[in-house]
Amino acid sequence: MLETLTVADAVELAVVERSGFVESRHAGAAIVLSPDGEVVRRLGDPDALFLPRSSLKPLQAVACITAGADLEGSQLALASASHAGTDRHADVVRDVLAGGGLTEDALACPPAWPGDTATRDELVREHGRPTRIRMNCSGKHAAMLRACVATGWPTEGYLDTAHPLQLHIREVIERLTGERIAHTSVDGCGAPVHAITLTGLARGMHRIGTASERSPFALHRVAGTLVRAVKENPWTIDGPGRPDTIAIERLGVFAKGGAEGVMVMVAPNGATVAVKMLDGAGRAATIVAATLLARAGALSDTDVASLAEELPLAVLGGGSDVGMIRPGAGI
Repeated sequence: MLETLTVADAVELAVVERSGFVESRHAGAAIVLSPDGEVVRRLGDPDALFLPRSSLKPLQAVACITAGADLEGSQLALASASHAGTDRHADVVRDVLAGGGLTEDALACPPAWPGDTATRDELVREHGRPTRIRMNCSGKHAAMLRACVATGWPTEGYLDTAHPLQLHIREVIERLTGERIAHTSVDGCGAPVHAITLTGLARGMHRIGTASERSPFALHRVAGTLVRAVKENPWTIDGPGRPDTIAIERLGVFAKGGAEGVMVMVAPNGATVAVKMLDGAGRAATIVAATLLARAGALSDTDVASLAEELPLAVLGGGSDVGMIRPGAGI
């Protein structure tokens, strides 16, 4: 059986401090690339296989657009989102589906409650129920369906690994990461998720994050357009007050978190970091990634400190702040 890095291959990336006592430690691996895409720092084993989960979405979105999905602006940004399921998010997903003559019934992601607490509370008061369109991956699924409609591929079975869309997505991922996919699993939303390395993910995201909309290569033009769409619509990628959105708004980065403690971030100058928390906890992933970029000179320490104040990093005791989740001393 294939597996990700082991405890012996990991290093301390973050600690949880309570009243002057370090009570927990987050170990994992990370890699930092320079603006030119060269490896400048490795922590732990970034060449071990892992599942990128939702951090793979920007690569999947690029594949959907190159397959013919005609999306732009907030619709394009939402194709790479793990959104909070607010009414605003749901309305955009409905528009994407309607543009292909589709309804919510075409979505193959599982029904879910919104991740946004206020939206969920409102739906409960209205006796609502979990729906596919509120699932945080519905934007990705809608983009996949639009690609099928545009290319003439069947929308039925669009998540099957042998479906033409998924074969195309696999090919694009391999081109962007420079790696052959070693294993394919089923993601939480039902879509294929492919095992690659942190090095490969960082390489792929660097290529997307530094792509030009004026490139002679269609793949790069699409990638450049995607990055612009996300930065112009940061609310789409996650949601108000949520980590990815905050990081994009405050730092001007291109950021995408994934389940099980994954984070990838591209600084405005092109420096890129990919992080995997071995225990699967994502609570420190954003600040660790931003701190690594600051250590590489791609972000200012002041801006990263301001980001930390807005992220949910406080450790509470009796309703008061008594500590915080912070990057480990070694990073």
